[in-house]
Amino acid sequence: MTRWIESTPSEYLKIKSPEQVGTSKSSDLQLTGKELQKLRGFGGCFNELGYLPLKQLDKKKQEEIYRDLFSPDELNLSFNRTPIGANDFAETWYSYDETDGDYDLKNFSIDHDKETLIPYIKNAQKYQPDLELFASPWSPPTWMKYPKVYNSGRIVMTPENLQAYANYFVKYIESYEKQGIHIKRICPQNEVFADQKFPSCLWNSEDLRIFIRDYLGPTFKKENLDTEIFLGTLNGPEDMSFSATGIKLDNYNRYVDNILFDNKARNCIKGVGYQWAGQHAIERTHESWPEIELIQTESECGFGENSWEYAEYIFRLFNHYFTAGATAYTYWNIILADSISTWGWQQNSLFSIDSKDNNKVTRNPEYYVMRHYSHYVKPGARVLEITGHFNSMGIAFRNPDDQIVVVVQNALERELPFTFVDPNNPAKSIKATLSPHSFNSFCID
Repeated sequence: MTRWIESTPSEYLKIKSPEQVGTSKSSDLQLTGKELQKLRGFGGCFNELGYLPLKQLDKKKQEEIYRDLFSPDELNLSFNRTPIGANDFAETWYSYDETDGDYDLKNFSIDHDKETLIPYIKNAQKYQPDLELFASPWSPPTWMKYPKVYNSGRIVMTPENLQAYANYFVKYIESYEKQGIHIKRICPQNEVFADQKFPSCLWNSEDLRIFIRDYLGPTFKKENLDTEIFLGTLNGPEDMSFSATGIKLDNYNRYVDNILFDNKARNCIKGVGYQWAGQHAIERTHESWPEIELIQTESECGFGENSWEYAEYIFRLFNHYFTAGATAYTYWNIILADSISTWGWQQNSLFSIDSKDNNKVTRNPEYYVMRHYSHYVKPGARVLEITGHFNSMGIAFRNPDDQIVVVVQNALERELPFTFVDPNNPAKSIKATLSPHSFNSFCID
């Protein structure tokens, strides 16, 4: 039995029937017989500006949205992210200890999160029994940086400061554990290359290597934490980028390999997380370090237009990261009202809540991108190696129950004939005509 689910700009999740074909070869999409990485799953980020409008809805509507997002029977968002302190979609800028010089962290507190992020996560846990979290800071406490600001700056590289920052992560993990929330993975810094007007902190490769090798890794080991350290989140490096001031060169090997070729640092690192311009670097890590797990840590966010055209771009990003070896794909803003951050950047989201009419909730085009993957491709699925002319528009998976799921788009303005072939099992080969600008999931039992 084969199910075909199609979404177009005018009709979502339409159930159709493909033809069964007995062919042994396809130039469109064909399995090679090789299984690749095992998937952890799909998810999004718990941001304050998502939770605040959500909690204004009536209780029934809230529960419907939580169920839609996190239930294994719906979107099944299981591999999720949460910020450590304020990010660019926090209500206010904050850290867990803003007492200048408090190296003993006597004033550390997650009380701010108890009003927003913690109830957001706890509500998700009701519907997602297998929810996993990774976390990253957008900025250390300001007194640990130079200059002492949330936006921009660098960590102060003194032993006293670096040890205090490592302890800061420990206190965060332990404080969340007391709330019934386990932090499975830590990325030491969100977007190490980004000097932004929202909370951010630049890290060069050498400073990050020293912090992970000499402070964060040993401290986690000393405290007997099972939380893993992932290098990231890396929004690069880009070998070459252009700006108004000229050409910028970032050498991949001098950044990533500088850390990974240090055996002591490498032994502290369980994986690498990539996002944004990191899409141009992830393949090099996969080629050079195939034993290292890779995850995609933040989907690109658009500009609040929530268009089908941008959703087609996001669909392609899913394909790219999994083809490059990623074991998980993490969306960014799950929910937004008015699609705008506290500092003025309008962005896309899976759900939009109308701030003038709290009963109006919209599933945006990228919701359907996520659903075409996460609803049908289960955690534990294997990416299957494929060949054919649809390689840039399609990808195949084998679910733990042996079901094959083929997720493919037609990005053209016209219909396209499409044939998928499993040479080892011709009975699972199918043929269909894909609508223009469509997303398609084929579930082949």
